[in-house]
Amino acid sequence: MDVISIKAAVAKDNAAKITGSSNTHAKPKKIRNVFERAAEAIFFISASTAILSVAAISVYIFTQGAPAIFEIGIKDFLFGTTWMPSAEEFGIFPMIVASVCGTVGATVIGTVIGLFTAIFLAEIAPRWLASIVRPAVELLAGIPSVVYGFFGLVVIIPLIDRHLGGGGDSLLAVIIILAIMILPTIISISETSIRAVPLAYREGSLALGATHVQTIFKVVLPAARSGIMASIVLGVGRAIGETMAVILISGNTVQIPNALTDRVRTLTANIALEMPYASGLHSKALFATGVVLFVFIMTLNLILNVFINRKVGE
Repeated sequence: MDVISIKAAVAKDNAAKITGSSNTHAKPKKIRNVFERAAEAIFFISASTAILSVAAISVYIFTQGAPAIFEIGIKDFLFGTTWMPSAEEFGIFPMIVASVCGTVGATVIGTVIGLFTAIFLAEIAPRWLASIVRPAVELLAGIPSVVYGFFGLVVIIPLIDRHLGGGGDSLLAVIIILAIMILPTIISISETSIRAVPLAYREGSLALGATHVQTIFKVVLPAARSGIMASIVLGVGRAIGETMAVILISGNTVQIPNALTDRVRTLTANIALEMPYASGLHSKALFATGVVLFVFIMTLNLILNVFINRKVGE
């Protein structure tokens, strides 16, 4: 065999080794690509399922409830003061007022207490104390709503009746219980938002001569306002959507409250109490009540988005 033939054989052997090596490396790469595509498909399906679920619920509620609103009349339905299914009178204005008053009162109390608690946990409390308070707050989030209602029934209502009269089951009881129920949401999200503010913001403020408290209120909180606003909106959604606890402590009387000690019925309580036996226009009117709740929550979210975008733009 001559020299040229030997060189050709060696080159061929080397080429075969290189090809085999590239094939060996190509197989794991192909497997990784398959897993990547499968993961992307799973993520896309999950996101699509969430969106489709919201869309399906929305379409169903509006399909069932919107015709009733037009059949009853928008003005009579939203601003009517009489709810008497036997006479086909479906006015939900007293329940709208009760829901709004209960939600606003609970939000004011819950926001003040929740925000100050979040500031305490994120900025002031020593680690050992925060490690005690934070699990207690998280425990509040895990308590079932019926337990909150039972607590209001056996503790809050007797206290209100003893000091203010009126029986105790009232709008005030609703506000107190809802304020307690939204605390975990506001505290947890607000604390996370406050902790997310860069340390350089605090150091810069302190370097300019601001005190710790001034830094918190003039630097940290404005920087964390988007997360804080999100926590408030989520708390409002929890408050206005609460049902079981409200049924136990509100008195469930359809009337426009003139005082905090008056008995009320909220929109959610009305749906839960009457849906089991409702039929015909009555059932559709309850779905229409759900439409009103849905629109209210969507409006709050839109207002939040506009507020956040405006502040970011500034």
